[in-house]
Amino acid sequence: MSHYDKSISRVCNYINQNLDEELSLDSLSDVSGFSKYHFHRIFSTRTGISLAKFIQISRLRRASFRLMLKGNMKIIDIAYEAGFESAEAFSRAFKREFGQTPSTFRKAPQWIEWHERSESLSVKKAEQPEVRIVDFEETKVAVLEHHGSPELMYETSQKFMHWRTESKLFPANTTRSFGLVYADPKKANPDDFRFDFCSSIKEDVPKNPHGILAKTIPAGRCAVFRHSGSFKNIRNGIHYLYSTWLVQNNAECRDFPLFFHYINTIYEVDEHELLADIYLPIK
Repeated sequence: MSHYDKSISRVCNYINQNLDEELSLDSLSDVSGFSKYHFHRIFSTRTGISLAKFIQISRLRRASFRLMLKGNMKIIDIAYEAGFESAEAFSRAFKREFGQTPSTFRKAPQWIEWHERSESLSVKKAEQPEVRIVDFEETKVAVLEHHGSPELMYETSQKFMHWRTESKLFPANTTRSFGLVYADPKKANPDDFRFDFCSSIKEDVPKNPHGILAKTIPAGRCAVFRHSGSFKNIRNGIHYLYSTWLVQNNAECRDFPLFFHYINTIYEVDEHELLADIYLPIK
């Protein structure tokens, strides 16, 4: 990654961590290390959109999570938080970016279109992940399987979280959340894509109408690194594991898919605060 890309990546991450701040040209040019007379042009060239547009879409993206996850938060309050002075202005901007009004999105989010329109906000990570070797203990999990387009995973995730809450079998202080990744979402045929949303369990999964199953993550050695921030960027570290780390360490994969251990979730923290450990099972 070039010096320019590292600097712009640093700015993008700073923006997403400080969405409630003023985010002036002067302050962001200081973060980038570029002169304010050139920073805006460099930013637009490297990201494909203007600085003001990036900031607004970042705030609208956070607003979309507020609409989905915080049903008791009024739309006008979400609008104010996103920097709009009225619900009408917020609604127009939200529909322009995501194709739905905030109220319609809250009722029935169109996730495929949402993903397509927010794809431009992906930020490359300059850091090479620090990989450790660990012995993972066998873990029984309750699972809701996702089959189909990766862009609809939030929909499946919501169903699983609702079941977890309703079942009252998963106290937050003792339950761990996992995700089993069966294929690269960018390369798999959408109709064939699979992903398992999981929660650790100690008892059997009761019979239920939601399709929740019981599975086991087997014990064994794993290469693991910690990812922080938006999951839009998680492929960078995973690519490093497969393309570089395995070769450099003469390691071989076991016959079990890559999996995530979610330290926290989008249901608990803002997107830039997300943490997850990425496990690659190895022999």
